[in-house]
Amino acid sequence: MASVDEIWLVDFGEPYPAEPARHRPALIVGPTAAFGSELPFVIVCPLTTARRDLPVHVEIEPDPGNGLDAISYVQCELIRSINRRRMLHPIGRISSDRSFVVHDVLAILLGH
Repeated sequence: MASVDEIWLVDFGEPYPAEPARHRPALIVGPTAAFGSELPFVIVCPLTTARRDLPVHVEIEPDPGNGLDAISYVQCELIRSINRRRMLHPIGRISSDRSFVVHDVLAILLGH
C-alpha cells in the first residue's frame, strides 16, 4: 500500500488548535517495509504551504515526481500515527535528498 517517502492525501478530520485538519498532503515516514503491510497504521508528517521559517520544517519544491503544485513544508514536529483508512490516495514521492533531510530532522527531534 503506502511506503516511506510517498506523499498521500490524508483525511486528518477535525483538529485541535494548531493540528493539521481535514484533507491535506502528508509524507509517509514509517513503518518501513521490514514490518510488513499488515500493521493498521502508518506514521506521517503533514505538509503545509505556509512558510514559517522553522528549522523543523523541510522545504519541498513542486515537481512532477512529488505531485505537489506549490512549495510545501514537511512539518516534522507534527509527526503522528494514523489509521491506514485515513489515507485517501497517493500524490507522489519525495526525492532521496529531501528524504535524507526529513529523516535527519526527525532523528534530532526524537533524540537519536
